Amino acid sequence: MRRAPQVSFLADGRRLHLQDGPIDLIIEASGNEADVRRAYSAAARRFTGLLDKLCDELPLLRQRANPAHCALRGKVARRMHDAVRPFAADCFITPMAAVAGSVAEEILSAITDNSRLARAYVNNGGDIALHLTGAEQFTVGLAERPDAPGLLQTMTIRADDRTRGVATSGRHGRSFSLGIADAVTVLAQTAAQADAAATIVANAVDLPGHPAIVRCPACDLQPDSDLGALLVTRDVGELSGREIDEALQGGVASARKLLAAGLIEGAALRLQGEMIVVGPKKIEPFGFRAPLRGPAAEGAIHA
Repeated sequence: MRRAPQVSFLADGRRLHLQDGPIDLIIEASGNEADVRRAYSAAARRFTGLLDKLCDELPLLRQRANPAHCALRGKVARRMHDAVRPFAADCFITPMAAVAGSVAEEILSAITDNSRLARAYVNNGGDIALHLTGAEQFTVGLAERPDAPGLLQTMTIRADDRTRGVATSGRHGRSFSLGIADAVTVLAQTAAQADAAATIVANAVDLPGHPAIVRCPACDLQPDSDLGALLVTRDVGELSGREIDEALQGGVASARKLLAAGLIEGAALRLQGEMIVVGPKKIEPFGFRAPLRGPAAEGAIHA
């Protein structure tokens, strides 16, 4: 028998909260009252049992993805595999790298399939699936690090942009990271793609062998981690400006490659107060807009 998730509205009465185990969604839909009501009902129906289906295939989801073959059966599980497939031949990655974005994307699909909405989003712990029409837009907040309040910049996604997914990865997030980025936020055409790519770019922000970086096997922290004995970052000491730039440039190179391949629409990389943006998007720090220098330029900002 399927477990019933927790379903409630937030205090504002506009946003729906769905929670089941580790999955915690905030959903907002904009449209006429009947469509919004249908959207929220569809979200709750699709959410029910979704975690159970993923758990049925969890052993396989925790294995290294095979770029040539997918043995997974569930719709969300297969979406996870499809999102990490482009990276699987070159590095260790499991479908779990795209779980949050894939769940958000699935719930958004259920919403939009059942209602006519001007705007909607599903936020799964910071990994976001978007639906935008007409003149609608969505503002993405870029905190210095995701686990603590700090100075904020923003990016605006508009309906005529190709971006419909946003995801953030880094050493302060819910999952382990092989790199040292405080946070990497990626924009992509889907939430699942953004989730997988954010993992890849965040892992590339690194200084291998640096004495100020503390690492340990993932399995020592979480015995059933899909990363097994791979070394994950636990702490990063103070770095010099040159070292920060060197680490960020590793992520920039990765993001440029993914941008050129059409796998992402842009990325913002943050480390110890420095930010570099890759892609055509403008960032708006503290209310002031700062244009980048061309469609694949990088702009550094002191947070």
